[in-house]
Amino acid sequence: MRSPSTQQPGDRVAPITAFDRMGEENAFAVLARAGELAASGRDIINLGIGQPDFPTPANIVEAAVRALRDGQHGYTPAVGIAPLRHAVAEDLARRHGAAVNPENVMIVPGGKVTMFAAILMFGEPGVEILYPDPGFPIYRSMIEFTGATPVAVPIREDNAFAFSAEETLSLITPRTRLLIINSPANPCGGVTPRGEFDKLVAGLSQHPQVAVLSDEIYDQMTYDNAEHVSLLGYPDIRERLILLNGWSKTYAMTGWRLGYSVWPDTLFEAVRKLAVNCWSCVNAPAQFAALEALTGPQDTVSAMMQAFDERRRLVVDRLNDLDGVSCVTPMGAFYAFPNIRGTGWKSKALASALLEQAGVATIGGPDFGIHGEGYIRLSYANSLDNIERAIDRIDTFLRQ
Repeated sequence: MRSPSTQQPGDRVAPITAFDRMGEENAFAVLARAGELAASGRDIINLGIGQPDFPTPANIVEAAVRALRDGQHGYTPAVGIAPLRHAVAEDLARRHGAAVNPENVMIVPGGKVTMFAAILMFGEPGVEILYPDPGFPIYRSMIEFTGATPVAVPIREDNAFAFSAEETLSLITPRTRLLIINSPANPCGGVTPRGEFDKLVAGLSQHPQVAVLSDEIYDQMTYDNAEHVSLLGYPDIRERLILLNGWSKTYAMTGWRLGYSVWPDTLFEAVRKLAVNCWSCVNAPAQFAALEALTGPQDTVSAMMQAFDERRRLVVDRLNDLDGVSCVTPMGAFYAFPNIRGTGWKSKALASALLEQAGVATIGGPDFGIHGEGYIRLSYANSLDNIERAIDRIDTFLRQ
């Protein structure tokens, strides 16, 4: 783009070139296309979008309604209301045994906001940011937006889609400023064991310039007694740890756009100023709903996870029966990431054909990174009946 001094009369308005570097989350494009096909009369089964198919629990909805009726219509503090920040700190302490100061908790409008803030804080030309690949696509998108160099940390099937501490540490250079960790992980469903976290934290002692963003949005979604390990439990890195979490997945609140983060003292004031400049505050009734989610009954969470576990077992069994397909059993989240190399298809081509021809929405592995080729992602946040029908259609399509 021309500099302002070289703009000529009649030139069209154009964004700065940084926006050209920004990617997208293709799951929303697939969701839109699936909606178009359904509107045209097609029977579409959506295993693409990553959101629970359960309604937000009634007690949480009622808390938001009650807040509105009680007059909670105005601005709140940029960092979030005090009762909610305290409830977040207490919940983390209860579940992870790690003391959290409520003054370090930031309430934000969705998990992506924490990614945006952390990557913007550390990303600039000349530095490197490490991120999981396959991984949530916004990691790389935002890294490239800042001008920083994205460095992929391979997440490998032969390691049960957990990260390798040794490989991760080997990728750190003097230019590395931020490391992004995600466990339980999207899109692969991997849960990294404690031993790898121990090795990672020990190795990071040699790299004091590296901050860590730990995306723990699926922290309560594990199976078969798999342990979620929170980096909050490692005092040695607390002064450079940013924790990302929220209510979207655990409490089926994706549309509420509500998350939280925990920041070290040295970074909190910067993110508070960003909040004031960018989103002002999170809407008031949603915060009271979030407070009820943390302090109210948790039985709906348990029931949802039991349902996801049953679906997980069905998905894995059915996928492993398909010709040319194999699937590692996911230990967390609600995604399967089957290997489709034996089918002879490229990932994005297969995902597109399954949607357009078989009426099943999935996401091609390369939408999650360069190491995603050879895989597709299926979300089992759908009914058992729909999952059966969807994999029947996939089976028929592959046989044809």
